[in-house]
Amino acid sequence: MHNKTLSELSASLHNGDISSVELTQHYLDRINTHNAELNAFITVTEDKALEQAKAADQLLQQKTAGALTGIPLAHKDIFCTEGVRTSCASKMLDNFIAPYNATVVEKINTAGMVTLGKTNMDEFAMGSSNETSFYGPVKNPWDTNRVPGGSSGGSAAAVAAKLAPIATGTDTGGSIRQPASLCNLTGLKPTYGRISRYGMIAFASSLDQAGPMANNAEDAAMLLNAMAGFDQRDSTSVERDVPDYTANINDSLEGLKIGLPKEFFGEGLDSDVEATVEAAIKTYESLGATIKEITLPNTGLAVPTYYVVAPAECSSNLSRMDGVRFGHRCDDPKDLTDLYERSRGEGFGVEVKRRIMTGAYALSAGYYDAYYLKAQQCRRLISNDFQQAFNDVDVIMGPTAPTTAFNLGDKTDDPVAMYLADIYTISTNLAGLPGMSIPAGFVKGLPVGLQLIGNYFDEARLLNIANRYQQNTDWHKQTPDAFK
Repeated sequence: MHNKTLSELSASLHNGDISSVELTQHYLDRINTHNAELNAFITVTEDKALEQAKAADQLLQQKTAGALTGIPLAHKDIFCTEGVRTSCASKMLDNFIAPYNATVVEKINTAGMVTLGKTNMDEFAMGSSNETSFYGPVKNPWDTNRVPGGSSGGSAAAVAAKLAPIATGTDTGGSIRQPASLCNLTGLKPTYGRISRYGMIAFASSLDQAGPMANNAEDAAMLLNAMAGFDQRDSTSVERDVPDYTANINDSLEGLKIGLPKEFFGEGLDSDVEATVEAAIKTYESLGATIKEITLPNTGLAVPTYYVVAPAECSSNLSRMDGVRFGHRCDDPKDLTDLYERSRGEGFGVEVKRRIMTGAYALSAGYYDAYYLKAQQCRRLISNDFQQAFNDVDVIMGPTAPTTAFNLGDKTDDPVAMYLADIYTISTNLAGLPGMSIPAGFVKGLPVGLQLIGNYFDEARLLNIANRYQQNTDWHKQTPDAFK
C-alpha cells in the first residue's frame, strides 16, 4: 500500500478498497517501526490522525470526498498546527503549542487530508543537513550514516522511507530541493507568493516559500493544487488564479528549449554527479527538447548575497523570541536584561546564534549600506540574469546539489563548506523563481537530483517537464532496501 501514488491511493479510497482509517493506521505503524532509526518525526499525532481519518471516511461514504480526502501526509514542524506542538526543531519553541493553523495546514485540512505528525528539520530552517535540530539529526534512508539534506530533512526522510506518502516542506535557499536530491524525491519550491506564508514561522521573510515533497511530479501537482492560492492575511501573497496543476502534466515536450548555465557545471561539481545530470538531459533531448548553453554571470554572488540577506532577516524575525510572551524562559531571571540574555542564550542553538549575530552586524549603523544594501543590489543583478536567460529558453536545468549525501558530521565544523551545499539552489530564492528537483540517477548507491528552474508562475510547465521525464525513467520509483 505504501508504494502507491497519490492518485492510486485516492482511487483505492474512493472505490472502497481501503478506508482512510486503515490507510492511516498503516502509515502510523510504519512510523512506529522505523522512526527511531531515522528520527524523521518530532511529533506523531496518532489520535488526531485517526480522528481526521474517520471524518474522511464519512465523506467518502457520502460520495462528497475530493481527490485528496483521506490521504495521510506529514507537515514540516515550521507550520503552526492548532493544539499541536510547533517547535521549529528548537529548544526555544519546545513547549510552544500553536493556537491556530497556518494557511497551508488550513487548506490541506479543507481538502480532507490526514496529518500524521510534524517532521524534524534544521533549527528554524537554518541548515543544509538537518544536523542543527534540538531533537538530533535526521538520517538518510539510503544510508543512515549520511545526512538527508536540510532544512526539510525530516519531510524528505519520511517520504523516502515511505513513512508518509507526501509531505510539506519550506525552501529559503534550497531547503526543499536539496533534501529532495539527496533522498531521491520530487521537491518543488513555487514562485515566491504562490503559497501563503501565514502561520509558517519565519526565517527570512523575502525568501521563504512552502512547497510539496513527493515521490513523483503528479503527486506534487496534486498537493500543490491544495496548497496554492491567495491569502489576504499574507501581504506577500499574490492575488492570481490557481490553475489545475495536473491538467497539462502529460503534454508533449517537443520543441522545449532547455538552458544549461555554464556556471552550474564548473569547479566544485562532483564528476559523477555531473555525468548523471548530463545523462538525464540527454533523455530530454530524446523527448524532443533542444539544448542551449547559457550564462548566469552573477551566480558566484549568490552565496555571499544570501548569507547577508537571510541572516539580516532572521535576526529581525527571531527578535520576538525573548522569553517574555511564549517559548523558552530561563529560570529565576535577575532582571529584564538577564531574562532576555539567558532565555535566548539557552533557547537558540549554535547555527541560529551565528546567523542572528551575522544579521545584526549587517544591519547595524555604519554597515547597512556596505553589506545589506549592497547585497540587495546584487540580488537584483542575479534576478536580471535569469530574466535575460528566459528570453532565449523555456527552462533552466542543472544539478541540484554539487555532491550526493555526505556523512553525518562531515561539515558541522566548517560552516562555509555547509553553505556551499546550496550553491545551485540559492539564486532561485533570491530571484523568487520556481524551482524543483527530480530524481535523475544514482552514484555509488546514493541519489542524484536534476534541478529545473522556471520563469515566474511557471509551476505547471515544470511539473509537466518533470512528469514526462518520469514517464520515461524509473529513478523516482526506487526505494531504499531497508524501507520497502
